[in-house]
Amino acid sequence: MGRNVGRGFTVVELFSNHRIDISASLNMSANFYQKVNVMKKVILALAAALFAVSCGVQASPDEVKKALAIKFPDLKTERVTKTNFAGMYEVFTGAEIFYTDDKASFVVSGNVIDTATRANVTQARLSTLTAIKFDDLPFENAIKLVRGDGSRRVAIFEDPNCGYCKKFEADLNAIDNMTAYIFLYPILAEDSVKKANAVWCSKDKLGAWQDWMLREKPPQDAPANCKTPTDQVLALGRQLRVNGIPATFFEDGERIGGALPRETIEAKMVAADRPESKVDGAATKAPVAAKK
Repeated sequence: MGRNVGRGFTVVELFSNHRIDISASLNMSANFYQKVNVMKKVILALAAALFAVSCGVQASPDEVKKALAIKFPDLKTERVTKTNFAGMYEVFTGAEIFYTDDKASFVVSGNVIDTATRANVTQARLSTLTAIKFDDLPFENAIKLVRGDGSRRVAIFEDPNCGYCKKFEADLNAIDNMTAYIFLYPILAEDSVKKANAVWCSKDKLGAWQDWMLREKPPQDAPANCKTPTDQVLALGRQLRVNGIPATFFEDGERIGGALPRETIEAKMVAADRPESKVDGAATKAPVAAKK
């Protein structure tokens, strides 16, 4: 996965001792007794939630949101949704998802897995909730890569000093019939900004980018009078909460983080190109800042 460079607090950091972390119980290298104690807490919490459901005592999402605000004043909650498992509520912070009960008496941080389908329910919901309107992206601020007929589109945020991005570029260039909009997102170091500007100011932007990412051939320094969209792209990335790189957005507006293997990119592009994935949910997707 790409490197996490977010500067804000995470759900794990915010709740510290108040949370129950399911993933800790699955860490095979952890102490056995610690795992047992964590699982006991999870079971007790879920049992309490199930008891509340069986008694017909259920709060509205707004009531859960108010309870969280009292206990965690610094928490910015964008959305609370009742789930269909264990009487728990899904809480979306804008970047993360965690779970709680109707009184916010406990917090569960981690992934929910559907045992029937083995699907990661949490990750699927996060992809949906953070989806954007793809066509609102300022493509004029990106380097354009076209292969074949260019019919399938993706937008990618990358840093020139990102090793995972370089691996991702190699797989990306092996895919046919697609257009990739590459946003230079220099967040790892000051040298990243220098390299991104140098690439953008090259006569052949795509050639300079691929020379560096695929062949380790550095670009020539950017002229002092060359204007770049670096500041706009950095602002866009912050608005879209791009905290790890590479980050790939597909035509249906959903994103996937990390250096994806070619097979995953291909499969997601096929799914994102289906008409039903572009129409029904379009109105609920987050708009991108107006192009300038």
